[in-house]
Amino acid sequence: MIYRGVTYTNPGRENNMAENIILIGFMAVGKGRTARKLSEKTGLYTVDTDDLIETLVNKKVKKIFKKKGEGHFRALERKTADWLERHVSGTIVSTGGGFFMVENIRRLGTVVYLHSPFDAIIEKLNRSPAGSRRIKKRPLLQDPVQAQKLYDTRLPQYRRVAHVEVSVHDRSRSAIVDEIIQRLDISVDRRHG
Repeated sequence: MIYRGVTYTNPGRENNMAENIILIGFMAVGKGRTARKLSEKTGLYTVDTDDLIETLVNKKVKKIFKKKGEGHFRALERKTADWLERHVSGTIVSTGGGFFMVENIRRLGTVVYLHSPFDAIIEKLNRSPAGSRRIKKRPLLQDPVQAQKLYDTRLPQYRRVAHVEVSVHDRSRSAIVDEIIQRLDISVDRRHG
């Protein structure tokens, strides 16, 4: 595919798969920051599924969880995934930590799992100046024991749906993005990279 000066080969391409790059991974692993850096280097647009959902219902994710529950939020994720499948191509999509569970995830594009050990995610959050705010805005990170169990449950699931796995632990955002570009065989227009 060539889009906005970027040539992109879709490894493990499935029939009817959109030409998007879907970033999945546990909460706070850096999917949004990675998407923005990848966008900067490739010139591709980026969207965030949590932002799309918040815009759709005019509420923050935390409020949706609090007022309507996780089940309602997951239904909004499915609605968002259906919209992405029908209307979005040639885009980097950063997702919420549980978005990978949507039935059509692999039809949305090449799924890239950003992996980090659970302890490293929590340590990074605790070291960050805005760490407590970042933890507070994630309802499923409120209880560390439950969050660890959730991580342990999701880890094999992330790996099962991903086309590509990239380690983000102790790596710069540039190194992570360079690996994604190399692994997906993206030929970057030098005006963007």
